[in-house]
Amino acid sequence: MKRKGTGPDGLVIVDKPEGLTSHGVVAKLRWLAGTRKVGHAGTLDPMATGVLVIGVERATRLLGHLMLTAKTYEATIRLGQDTVTDDREGDITSSADASGIERAAIDAGIAELTGEIMQVPSKVSAIKIDGKRSYARVREGEEFEIAARPTTIHSFTVHEQRAAVAEDGTPVIDLDVTVECSSGTYIRALARDLGAGLGVGGHLTALRRTKVGPYGLESARTLPQLEEKLEVLPIAEAAAAAFPRWDVDAEQARLLAHGMKLAAPGLGVDGPIAVFDPEGRFLALIEEKAGHAKPVAVFVG
Repeated sequence: MKRKGTGPDGLVIVDKPEGLTSHGVVAKLRWLAGTRKVGHAGTLDPMATGVLVIGVERATRLLGHLMLTAKTYEATIRLGQDTVTDDREGDITSSADASGIERAAIDAGIAELTGEIMQVPSKVSAIKIDGKRSYARVREGEEFEIAARPTTIHSFTVHEQRAAVAEDGTPVIDLDVTVECSSGTYIRALARDLGAGLGVGGHLTALRRTKVGPYGLESARTLPQLEEKLEVLPIAEAAAAAFPRWDVDAEQARLLAHGMKLAAPGLGVDGPIAVFDPEGRFLALIEEKAGHAKPVAVFVG
């Protein structure tokens, strides 16, 4: 039986559990909100937990812009084994004794993977190649390559290093790390590349996303909590938290609602700006282009 939605359109910040796909979370929120107009701002693998930003109704139009924001992850990297998926869910493809690796070598490898880098996504990712998902090509046994793409690793920090023994008896090293990065970064690819650079292989054994742009775990709710009470961050509050703000007067608000051109606010911002009227209503996202306020998405009129 379909449940009638009780909240306004806006964002729902979910603490995704392990084992559930991002699409599974969206399906659950569709039922809870009583609408099919639900989407997410960047997927999490089933193995991963943590912050998943869900848009409901008009807020789905914000999601493509939210995907451009920085993200923070806590992860565990295992050095000494490669897997077909670059994480613990895939079969092991190679093993090597990692016990002799010095911390200085690990730090040097991490330094190489920090800053603006070129990264080859995992082959089991959802990236489309000639219209077909990469993971589908893997399942069908196809041989193919994925082009490297630019990404930015703002910080890559090791908090703890532990010696361990894998199930097959291989001496391995587990690293607990925090990664702050741009959208589109694959943390399991970082694990793979760190292990490759050290000559022993590597993969991800745990992943938790702690922040997407301004939205962190402190504002996230589990699915059981959302079943008890569907908490929706109103679209105006969501926009104010995620984008630079421009407050316009009543005449400017009227012109914007009618599709008229406005002079740019001169904030010097590279990216969307949230526009609010004198009553605090969220009107639109604009970008500054050639001295004009170019609408990206209008939410009134």
